Amino acid sequence: MRVLQYVALAAFIVFLAFPLLWLLSTALKTPRELALTDPTWIPDNPTLANFSDAFGEQDLVGAAARSLVVALFSSVITVLVSLPAAYAMARYRSLVNRVAIGWVLVSQVFPFILIIIPLFMILRDIGLINTLPGLVAVHVTFTLPFALWMLQGYVRAVPRELEEAAAVDGATRLRSIASVVAPLLMPGVVATLLFAFISSWNEFMFALVILQDPGVMTLPLTLVRFTGPEGVARLGPLAAASLMATIPSLIFFAIIQRRLKSGLMAGAVKG
Repeated sequence: MRVLQYVALAAFIVFLAFPLLWLLSTALKTPRELALTDPTWIPDNPTLANFSDAFGEQDLVGAAARSLVVALFSSVITVLVSLPAAYAMARYRSLVNRVAIGWVLVSQVFPFILIIIPLFMILRDIGLINTLPGLVAVHVTFTLPFALWMLQGYVRAVPRELEEAAAVDGATRLRSIASVVAPLLMPGVVATLLFAFISSWNEFMFALVILQDPGVMTLPLTLVRFTGPEGVARLGPLAAASLMATIPSLIFFAIIQRRLKSGLMAGAVKG
């Protein structure tokens, strides 16, 4: 049974890693290999020319820096706004809270394409078109409902008795939240932060509408520029640029997962 579990785990890892491995293989192939009708798994003559072409043709470093700034600000603001709101929704039961939770769920049903034109007009009127702050505001707005839903579930999982015990010991509500509730919410905060970061990092549609100047375009928009006017993509440079675009999100996940583990351990000890 243990062997079957390891085999299933290995198969799952290969399944998840296959797109990344295929992207790496494509990025290392020559134009002749890319033109073959029967593609090869491993490049016959690996080359780094696609990487040099990608960085030479487009400002990938600048686009990645702009995407990183937008994703970091969006994720941090989303967590800072949604965390106190999630606590209030979870701890204070009322008709207003139930309606708010229902609206959060309903808001995820509407396709974003329906509000593109009104959104563009609003941002144009307040002078946020073609700006990174405008994109941050949009990302926060559309990430906030799901982040709020995630965090209020984590808050409800924290027993009220822990706060009541802290109050009996003389702690104020703010002190009990900071000392008792906050450490137990760390896994939820980290998971929400990760969700908001990845959503903002990969977002394309809103950036396409809001950002018009190449000097402020984020990484997803820059990757599109490797597609020709006839819709034919230059696979080599595109694969190389896409591979480089995954690295920051992987690094962010590697850093933040340590906080996730420490939060889980703290929750297990305090629970």
